[in-house]
Amino acid sequence: MSIERLLKAQKQENQEIVDAILGDGSHPDADYTIEHHFSSTNFERLEKAAVDAFKSGFEVNDAEEMELEDGSVIYCFDAVASHKLEVEQLDKACEALLTLAAKQKVDYDGWGTYFIDENGDEVREDEDEDFEEDDEETLH
Repeated sequence: MSIERLLKAQKQENQEIVDAILGDGSHPDADYTIEHHFSSTNFERLEKAAVDAFKSGFEVNDAEEMELEDGSVIYCFDAVASHKLEVEQLDKACEALLTLAAKQKVDYDGWGTYFIDENGDEVREDEDEDFEEDDEETLH
């Protein structure tokens, strides 16, 4: 799929995610931790994408190795930013990151954030508890 088609789909998803988060009562004026997800089967390409994301102003976490159900291995990292939950700003970031992913031949897997309560605190799911899918606090 072309960058233009990917971006169009991502922009629509950005609007839907923001509407859902705010519709669920998340704090509209808070600064959100936005985690943009990248993955690749090629660690060197992923590493180059992480460097590019860092140079673009994102905080980059360490790459992780994940084994998929079929036994294959992928590598992934998040490029993290903190800002208001504004569709226009997310659209700009996604355009830059989709372009970066295409340049380095890695996958951009969208973004996620956390619900923010009325006190301005992020609500993260507790790894020790089981949550029903509809009750998950993490939104992607």
